[in-house]
Amino acid sequence: MYTSVYMDSTDHKDRQAYAFISQELTQSGVMPSLRAIAKVVGYSSPRSVQLQLKRLVRLRSSRSSPTGETTVDVPLLGTVACGSPSIADQQPECLVQVSRKFAVPGHVYFLLRARGSSMNRSGINDGDLVLVRRQATAKQGDRVVVLVNNEATIKHFRRKGNVVALHPNSTDQSHQPMFVSADLLIQGVVVSTLARDLWAGRRIQSPYERKAK
Repeated sequence: MYTSVYMDSTDHKDRQAYAFISQELTQSGVMPSLRAIAKVVGYSSPRSVQLQLKRLVRLRSSRSSPTGETTVDVPLLGTVACGSPSIADQQPECLVQVSRKFAVPGHVYFLLRARGSSMNRSGINDGDLVLVRRQATAKQGDRVVVLVNNEATIKHFRRKGNVVALHPNSTDQSHQPMFVSADLLIQGVVVSTLARDLWAGRRIQSPYERKAK
């Protein structure tokens, strides 16, 4: 997965606007109004937003992938968000370029930071970025992002009758399976990860790719 945090050195309001526009286009397919953008970023007039959009167009047109790959912008929604009725409701922290080899056109994706060690034997370590394909269903053995008691977790999915078992896969034996009803809220399926040491604390420029097992 090639990843590069976009607009890392640009103005905070520009990053806010770009994330908001991307989120609205992803969820509704409709470009937000100038007044809606102004409200999000704290501008007092639509004219300021018009100038901001011109800056964003220039920045986007000058962006390219070092590998020449076709990429798509995917929102980073935080650290396996808790206490929200839907991960999709989270405000993006930023947008990340992801190769279309992983973020395949025709699907909606988001990124999360993994927390903890419960899935480290499945290629997901504490602090890794996890690429998730948004969907409400899963197959046996899929690594899923699910909401349990309004808290998101990443586990292996196993269904038997009306019961779903959410299995960890960890070197730490203290992590145990969770058993929940079959009508739990699946937020998506994990398709890839990016190791923490490749992105934490700095701009990501490397074309390093790793598809999690």
